Amino acid sequence: MLIRRFIIAICFITISIYGFGQELKCNVQIVSEQIQGTNKRVFETLQNAIFEFMNNRNWTNHVYSSQERIECNILFTLNDHSGDVFKGNLQIQSRRPVFNSSYNTTLLNYLDQNITFTYVEYEPLEFNESNFTSNLTSILAYYALVVIGLDYDSYAMKGGTDLLRKAEIVVNNAQSATEKGWKPFEVTNNKNRYWLTQNLLDDKYSPVREFIYKYHRLGLDVLADKTNEGRDDATESLKLLQQVFRQKPDPYMHLLQVIFDAKADEWVNLYSASMPDEKGRVVQLLKEIDPSNSSKYQKISQ
Repeated sequence: MLIRRFIIAICFITISIYGFGQELKCNVQIVSEQIQGTNKRVFETLQNAIFEFMNNRNWTNHVYSSQERIECNILFTLNDHSGDVFKGNLQIQSRRPVFNSSYNTTLLNYLDQNITFTYVEYEPLEFNESNFTSNLTSILAYYALVVIGLDYDSYAMKGGTDLLRKAEIVVNNAQSATEKGWKPFEVTNNKNRYWLTQNLLDDKYSPVREFIYKYHRLGLDVLADKTNEGRDDATESLKLLQQVFRQKPDPYMHLLQVIFDAKADEWVNLYSASMPDEKGRVVQLLKEIDPSNSSKYQKISQ
């Protein structure tokens, strides 16, 4: 595990000539209890089709062993099914291991509430990188690329740029889609797939991606061997989020909220064991940039 991750961190742009391996170890769950009076078998078929699509496709040219695949979870909560059309929401989570520990840190914990797609039972799920052919496969491909891109970002400074640009291409190809989630002006809070990749690739949000690298690679990954140094570097990386918060690149700062949703509980656990003066500094900083979780961060000082 350490060898493969180190190679990705240093040489992530190298194309392997030895073979290919699927990048994701993705658990898929379909929840359909809200839908009454329909054939439940179709949800099992859909779940299996999504599982195969996410786990058996090559998204990069890198070689992964089965132990190295990126762990993620996809939960579809469906509330409407009419004919071949399904509606609901999607929760996607991804995580990666912390060096020399049994701990897995969450990189993404994202709720997409604009999920509408057509699925014909037993028809193969097909995706074309050049054209929009299916809302379902475009959504799945988009999040696969974002998950892998963020994973690469956590090992090398902006290491996931190529993957995030591919996700941006998926967004651009979907501008003709009738389904929601792809267009910049269809939401009032800048919270959809368009804005997520737009923020990730926006230079004004560059410190957020710098945080992703420094917090994980220079902070968490050294905690096992150098606890104080690792926590100090993790704390220093939080100032990058504070920098973005104070500059306010847009009124909604959706990308910061994405980070908070993934990291708030982890920060409480990480800093509850720190020294009192560090606790005070961290609590003050976190309350400033994420006031909605102030009561949670207060637990650090208890």
